[in-house]
Amino acid sequence: MDSADLPPSDITEAVQHTLEELGIHDTPRLQELFSQLANQLQKDMAQLAETGAGEPEKLEALRVRWLGRKQGVIRSINDNWLRSASPELKREIGQLLNALREEAERQILVVKRAEGIPMTPAPVTVTPAPVTARWSIPEPTVFVTGALDITLPGTRRAVGVRHILRRVMDEITEIFFSLGYSVEEGPDIESVYYNFEALNIPEDHPARDDQDTFYIDSRTVLRTHTSSVQIRTMEKLQPPLRIIVPGKAYRRDTPDATHSPMFHQVEGLAVDTHITFADLKGTLDYFLKAFFGPEVRTRFRPSFFPFTEPSAEVDISCLFCGARGCRICKQSGWIELMGCGMVDPALYPHVHYEASRYSGFAFGMGVERLAMLKYGVQDIQLFFQGDVRFLRQFR
Repeated sequence: MDSADLPPSDITEAVQHTLEELGIHDTPRLQELFSQLANQLQKDMAQLAETGAGEPEKLEALRVRWLGRKQGVIRSINDNWLRSASPELKREIGQLLNALREEAERQILVVKRAEGIPMTPAPVTVTPAPVTARWSIPEPTVFVTGALDITLPGTRRAVGVRHILRRVMDEITEIFFSLGYSVEEGPDIESVYYNFEALNIPEDHPARDDQDTFYIDSRTVLRTHTSSVQIRTMEKLQPPLRIIVPGKAYRRDTPDATHSPMFHQVEGLAVDTHITFADLKGTLDYFLKAFFGPEVRTRFRPSFFPFTEPSAEVDISCLFCGARGCRICKQSGWIELMGCGMVDPALYPHVHYEASRYSGFAFGMGVERLAMLKYGVQDIQLFFQGDVRFLRQFR
């Protein structure tokens, strides 16, 4: 399918297809496609001005058509064009998408505020020209020296939104809520006992070295993972137990494109009778398909963690090349994502659980890593620099 094959009145149908399906591989054709969408927006607004005067439900229908969270044109562009686009086109798509979104929001806001008020000023006087409908699309603002036209729309301060990391954590939480998990939280400043000893990490383990961990004093650290909250929760609750633990963690990492001394984790724990590794695989496979899309595949590889036995690394099929092999997945078709395993029975004496009766599994994932893969972010430091140009892309 080619965008040139679509009639102008049906250009919004193009957002239901990927750029690959549309045959768009270069910037000029991409800009042409967005230009057609901008023209369609103007046509929709003009039609509303002609036929929708005094009918707010028609304005709401137009808002949903363009800005609806589930199937709006803007959302469809994000889902079908931006996510699957090549790295070369992602930046251009993001800029064009933001411009189209802002224009749609601006025009709809103008109509809302102008209900019952003529909006088109005469070009050289402060008296608005007559209009044929209660709603009209404003012409470019004309400033008259020494005059104030109170019919012109005011400047509206942008409304803040959730940070992209908070949005990703909320999305992860909602998925596990649907599986019956609850949320637990704990302190960022943690004792050595909860951070290491109760998790079966011995004193000579490399993770406990000064070069890997921020020590407050000899018995207190900035937690290196949120697993310590799992121990705290098991101390106060008896099975059955299903929790996730979102929060910050800290390690002595030199900042670069993939490392930060402060980052976010979501760890999970399930303890009950008759829990097996099959339950762990099913849970994580369901979560990853719900988060990244049903087409993603999962792979479990043997690994080692002090507090789980057996342990595994979880990989997903590459989101960028469809598991065919590319630079991002190092030609393997797979991307390493998280660690997991069955809870080591050696932990149960610390929390007074009967190892002969209960079994469980645990897993942990980095929120920044999931966000970078889902939204095509290539530098983890962008999440923490507060650059409005970057954050605006995730409104």
